[in-house]
Amino acid sequence: MHQFIVNASIQVLPIVQNKHPYEWVDEAIEIIQQSGIKHEVGPFTTILEGTYKEVMEVIHSVNEHLYSRGCHEWISSIQMQVRSGGDMTADEKTEKFK
Repeated sequence: MHQFIVNASIQVLPIVQNKHPYEWVDEAIEIIQQSGIKHEVGPFTTILEGTYKEVMEVIHSVNEHLYSRGCHEWISSIQMQVRSGGDMTADEKTEKFK
């Protein structure tokens, strides 16, 4: 994949009974924060920006973390926008509303 910036969102929906789902979501957000990738936490999703490879590595890290910590089941809902000829940023899509 090219080295342009892609824009993605991830929403983690834990399906668990052993602890409050927000605790798992908080851990997922911590993994994203520690990655150093540009991100913005929202009430339903977290927006990620970076190269395709960087974004996919973070998504992989979140899922691996949940697995390794014993989260029994979750849904990772991912959306990604890719432009083949240049960067795709969240600011480009939302700046007219600010």
